[in-house]
Amino acid sequence: MTVVASRTELRVYLPIASLQRQFAAYLGTPTRARGYPPAEGDSALIVEVAPGLAIERVTDLALRAEPGVEPGILFVERQFGVLEIHSRDQAEVSRAGAAILSGLRRAPADQLRPRLLYSDVIEDITDQQAVIINRSRQASMILPGQSLLVCEMVPALFAGVAANQAEQAVPGNTLVDVTMIGASGRIYIAGPTDGVTRAGAEIARLLAGIEGREP
Repeated sequence: MTVVASRTELRVYLPIASLQRQFAAYLGTPTRARGYPPAEGDSALIVEVAPGLAIERVTDLALRAEPGVEPGILFVERQFGVLEIHSRDQAEVSRAGAAILSGLRRAPADQLRPRLLYSDVIEDITDQQAVIINRSRQASMILPGQSLLVCEMVPALFAGVAANQAEQAVPGNTLVDVTMIGASGRIYIAGPTDGVTRAGAEIARLLAGIEGREP
C-alpha cells in the first residue's frame, strides 16, 4: 500500500457541499452515473488520480471507510481515473474523503490548480446555432434568443464544481452541457445576458480561489 500511495498523483479533490437541481440531474443520467445516481441536495466528492487504475484503490478506501456513501461515477480513461461519491449525509462524504487522503498520503492542497482557458458570452443566439448546440447537448436545451455562456478550463473535472457553483449563484439559468472528463472541461449555460454574465463571474471567482499546485 505504501508503494501504491507513493506512485499515485492526486490531480483533483473536489468536495461539493450541496448538489444543485440541474447539475444533480446531469450527474444522474445513464451516460454519467453508471452506478448510483445522486439527488438534489446530496453532498458529493469528485476525485481524479493518475495513473488511471489507482482510482480502484481510491474507491476501496472510500467505501471501506464509509459504506453509506454511494459511488456514482467510476471512470478509467487513458491517463487518469475519476470517482464521484455522494450521500445525503455530508459528514459521511467528509470521512470517506479523509480516508482517501490518508490512504494516498496526500492533502487537498496537493491537487492541481485550475486554469480558466476561455470564457465568453454570446448574446441573442440564433435559431440555427441553437439547433446545432442542442444536437450534442448532455443536459437541457438552449432556446433561440437566449444568451450563452461558454467556459473551458483545466483540469477537466473542475467543470463539474464550477457548473454546480454557477447554478447555485444564478438558479434561473439553464445548464445546457458539461464536459468534465478529458483534456479540458467545458460548460454551456443559457439564460438572460445578466444571468449568464453573473454565472461566468462566479466561475472565474471560484477557480481563482481554489488552492493547489500549478498544473
